[in-house]
Amino acid sequence: MIPTRENGTKGIVIILDGLGDRPIPGLDRRTPLEAARTPALDLLVQRGMCGMSDPLIPGLPVGTHTGAAVLLGIPPGAAARLNRGPVEAAGINIPLLPGDITLRANFATLASEGGKLAILDRRAGRIARDTDALADALRDIDLGDDITGNLYAATQHRAVLHLRGAALSAGITDTDPGDGNIHLGVLEALPNESSEGALVTAAALNRFIEIAHRRLSAHPVNRHRQAQGSPPGNGIITRGAGLLEPLSSSISHNRLRAALISGESTVLGLGRLLGYSVITSPAFTALEDTDIRGKLTAAIKALESHDIVFIHLKAPDIASHDRAPLKKKAFIERFDQELGRLDLAPHTVLVSGDHSTDSIAGSHSGDPVPSILYSPGGRSDGCRRFGEIDCMNGGLGRLSASALLCSALDAMGAIGQYRTSDAELFGL
Repeated sequence: MIPTRENGTKGIVIILDGLGDRPIPGLDRRTPLEAARTPALDLLVQRGMCGMSDPLIPGLPVGTHTGAAVLLGIPPGAAARLNRGPVEAAGINIPLLPGDITLRANFATLASEGGKLAILDRRAGRIARDTDALADALRDIDLGDDITGNLYAATQHRAVLHLRGAALSAGITDTDPGDGNIHLGVLEALPNESSEGALVTAAALNRFIEIAHRRLSAHPVNRHRQAQGSPPGNGIITRGAGLLEPLSSSISHNRLRAALISGESTVLGLGRLLGYSVITSPAFTALEDTDIRGKLTAAIKALESHDIVFIHLKAPDIASHDRAPLKKKAFIERFDQELGRLDLAPHTVLVSGDHSTDSIAGSHSGDPVPSILYSPGGRSDGCRRFGEIDCMNGGLGRLSASALLCSALDAMGAIGQYRTSDAELFGL
C-alpha cells in the first residue's frame, strides 16, 4: 500500500499505444496529436509538466511488449530481454509447463513461389473474424521428435504457437521478416545457439509452418474470404520464441496494489505475468471501437481498491500501422472527450505511450514519446498544449520511460529514498 505521506495520492497511468508520430503533410506538417483538439489533455499539461520519453534508449524502435513493459514497472534490462511468445500466451491464458516454448504468430496471406513462401500481407487484411476456427485446424500437430504443436487465436490477426516436447530451446530465429522486409518472404527458422535443442526446435517450427500453410489454404474460412475478395489467413509467421520466466516490477517492489485495464492480449499478458488485477471485457477491444468510457469508468472504480491503475488503448498504434493519420487524430479526440468527463484533480496522472509509430511509414519509430505528468500540488512548467513540439520544451525534458514512471511514483508518495536494492528495478 502507499506509504503514509502528506502528499500521497493514488495513480492513473494512461498508455496510448503508438502515441508519438511524425509530421503529416495532409495535416499542415503537424502530427496527429498536434492536430487533434484535446482540451482535457491540454488542461493536464497546463496543471502539470510535459516532456519526451524513450522506452529504452534514444532512437531505438521497440515493440509493444517492450515499451509497455517498462511503463508497467518492469526493469529496462528485463524488458529488453523479454520475449513476445510467453507474454502473448499469458494474455490468452494458455497453461504452460516448464520447458514449453511459445511464439507470437501472425495469420498472414502467403503464396508458394519457387519453393519458398512469399508474404502478400503480414496480417491477412487484419483478419479479425473466424480466427478461432483457423487455429482449431492446427491443434495437436505431431512434429516429430516427440514434439507437439498447437496454435491459438489471440487478438485480430495475432496468434500464439505453443510447442511442447523434451529439451526444446528458445534459441531460434524468427520466421517473420517484419514490415520492412516482406520481400524476403517467410524466413527459415534457424538455431541461434549451438545446442541440439535449438536445432530440433527450429526444425519443428519449420515443419509446423509448412503444415499450417497446407491446411489453412484449404480451410473453408479462407475459401469464403477469397470469394468475398478478402485476403486469406492461409499461413503463419512467427517471432519472439521464449520460455516462461518470472517477472518483477517497481510496482510490486514498493508493495503497491495495481490494476490493468486493456483489451489487447499482449498487454493483458504482461499484467497477468506481473500479478496485477486484470480488468477486461468484450467491449474493450484493440480497435477504434473500444469502449473508452467503459475503460475509464473501470479505472476510477478500480482506484477504490488499488493504489495505481494502468489503462491501455491500442487504437492509435493500429491507425498508424494502417497509415491512417486522420483516424489516429480522431481517436485521440474521442479519448480526450471521454477523459474530460472525469475529475482527475485528486490523482497523480501519467499519460504517455509505449513507443512512437510513424503513420507515413506504417511502422514503429525510435522517436521519443510525448508525455504528461500531473500531480496535485506538483510542479508545472508553463506548457499549454499536448503535442510533440510543446513536449520537447517541457520541464520533464527527455527522459527514459523508467524514469518517467519513477517520477509518477514519487509524485504519488509511493517510493522513499533510494536504496541499493532499487538499483536493478530502475536500470541503474
